[in-house]
Amino acid sequence: MPAGTLYLIPVPLGPVSPEACLPPDTLAVARRLDHFVVERAKTARAHLKAMGHPQPLQSLHLEELNEHTPHAAIASLLAPLRAGHDVGLLSEAGCPAVADPGAALVMAAHRANIPVVPLIGPSSILLALMASGLGGQRFAFHGYLPAKEPERSQAIRELEKAARRDKATQLFIETPYRSAALLDALATTLSPDTLVNVGADLSLPSQLIQTRSAKDWRDKTDTVKDRLVVFGVAA
Repeated sequence: MPAGTLYLIPVPLGPVSPEACLPPDTLAVARRLDHFVVERAKTARAHLKAMGHPQPLQSLHLEELNEHTPHAAIASLLAPLRAGHDVGLLSEAGCPAVADPGAALVMAAHRANIPVVPLIGPSSILLALMASGLGGQRFAFHGYLPAKEPERSQAIRELEKAARRDKATQLFIETPYRSAALLDALATTLSPDTLVNVGADLSLPSQLIQTRSAKDWRDKTDTVKDRLVVFGVAA
């Protein structure tokens, strides 16, 4: 029996209708599958319900893959694919396997010669880069910076050096409860004229996208408080 296909299914970045940010072909694939690997089952069921999945949600086969999943358990997640079932990979938000533990399953699928098909949908990282004006010809994504000082400020200084040396935009993300602290660290650690882009709630009605010099972000941390933020830095 030929192996199934692993479909990488993006989901909305927040509480908006899937039809607002996902093309019909992506929704059609999600609706026909009954096997999924997801970061969190409760969230995935909510996404699939919003996508209009025709089957009862409790009848779907959902396996979790997150930061707590032992590496040794990943191979077992390929079992439905080996048995000929197509499987959908879903993240909590945005594109699976990008700043997301699902990348481990994608690598396992490649090693097992299982087809992998990425589907179209929103990526907060690319949306922020597109709208930043900082330049997308060369860029690097760093995930999360250290949460504590002095490691955080040291990482910021290293990113500024890299932006100058490589003439490349430096991208990173922060969780809602630490976003204001990180913006404050950027504003006070970077050179005053270094450009900082803030992309918050991307693709949502509350979207914020602004590029300013570091000095112009001082005392403006309320603009990102309690939001998931993608930051971009360019010298």
